[in-house]
Amino acid sequence: MSKLFIMTVLFLTSLSSFAQKELEKFDTDDDGITVEKFDSTNVDENRYTQNNTIYKVGRKFTFSYIYLDTAGVEFLMTQGNLNKQNTYDWTFEKKDKQNPNSVSKIILSVNSGLKPFIQQIPDYNQTVIGYDFKLLNGEFLKLNEQTGLIENVKNIWMHPPRTEFFKILEVNPFPYVKQPLLIGTKWTWKLKFGSYWADKRWLLWKGLNENVYNYEITDKVMMESKVGNIECYVISSNAKSNLGETKLTSYFNSQFGFVKLDYSNIDGSKTIIELEKVD
Repeated sequence: MSKLFIMTVLFLTSLSSFAQKELEKFDTDDDGITVEKFDSTNVDENRYTQNNTIYKVGRKFTFSYIYLDTAGVEFLMTQGNLNKQNTYDWTFEKKDKQNPNSVSKIILSVNSGLKPFIQQIPDYNQTVIGYDFKLLNGEFLKLNEQTGLIENVKNIWMHPPRTEFFKILEVNPFPYVKQPLLIGTKWTWKLKFGSYWADKRWLLWKGLNENVYNYEITDKVMMESKVGNIECYVISSNAKSNLGETKLTSYFNSQFGFVKLDYSNIDGSKTIIELEKVD
């Protein structure tokens, strides 16, 4: 056997081994989303975040939003009075009334580490983010939330805010973009959700339902936004369950992430969230 043949075999074997290692860096979770996969010896608390190019630790994304009822009237979520359960209820207030207790901004913060989720979920594999809700009076809603997103070279997937009124977004498609970033790219996933997300102000139900989501990159546009005139991929998506259908049109930029989220809700209303600045 010639030395050249032996060297070729060794080279191809090496390539095959390298390719296998590359494949092992990712896994598909139960819902169909691609997540990073690490050797068990890697216990770095930022292993799922350190390669992020958009949602980096310490970054803050400030969004405005509006809720439009089925007649097209614009509302904001407003913090109500303290009730007997020592919690604050919320109401819809017309945007033009400028109630100082209305939520005007949503602030997404990218956190360091895996707490608090790693304490209950040993294999937690998301970047931890927080949502805070700024009122028109400059103060913050008494409630905030911590949740997660997934960012890697294969896909970016994000939990939307889901505090109080924003629970309605659980029934909608989640912000999600998948490679390759080309018009015509399609993908799907699915998720079960319970009656915790129900509310008489949009829809009541009991028990579990399952959303089946369909996504497609349908366009690439130049978009005027608060962060500049930027190039965005347009992602059209829908979610179907026994309750009906919801929709989301997302505008994704490779520098700023999801810059606009245009939701069609389960009751025919709309929620529109737009990026205003990144710190």
